[in-house]
Amino acid sequence: MTKTAQTYIQTLQLLPHPEGGFYRETYRSPQTVTVARAADDLQVPRSASTGIYFLLERGNFSAFHHIRSDEMWHFYAGQALEVLELADNGHLRCTRLGPDMAQGEVFQHLVPANTWFASRVAAGGAFSLVGCTVAPGFDFADFEMADRMALLAAYPQHRPTILALTR
Repeated sequence: MTKTAQTYIQTLQLLPHPEGGFYRETYRSPQTVTVARAADDLQVPRSASTGIYFLLERGNFSAFHHIRSDEMWHFYAGQALEVLELADNGHLRCTRLGPDMAQGEVFQHLVPANTWFASRVAAGGAFSLVGCTVAPGFDFADFEMADRMALLAAYPQHRPTILALTR
């Protein structure tokens, strides 16, 4: 039986994600760590680690955003997912998560904390099911959606990509 995106969305009970796609949190560590809050460096507790399922379908994307923690991506099913990162030096990096190692795809990829990044299903793909593990754990207070105009000002050489992957 061929599994479709809708099969995974229903079976895994995925919900719409604010950055695009569908997700469900599958793990939140009961252990906590203390981190500096972005706005004022006040020390706040965070879960030591969190994990989610994340699914994107063709035509949708996870818009450029960043979080204050490292995020490890894991490929599970479907077709390749492109993870695009904007580095401080202006470089645009594209990593393909997927099963085809002969084509340079990888099963895991780390996006460092505070890196602007977005993702989309690779050309020709129908959907990608991945997992994301965040440490210290994900908290929406540490999440920032990119402002299109600010990214264009900082990375004018990547205008087509920024226009395609911001809302």
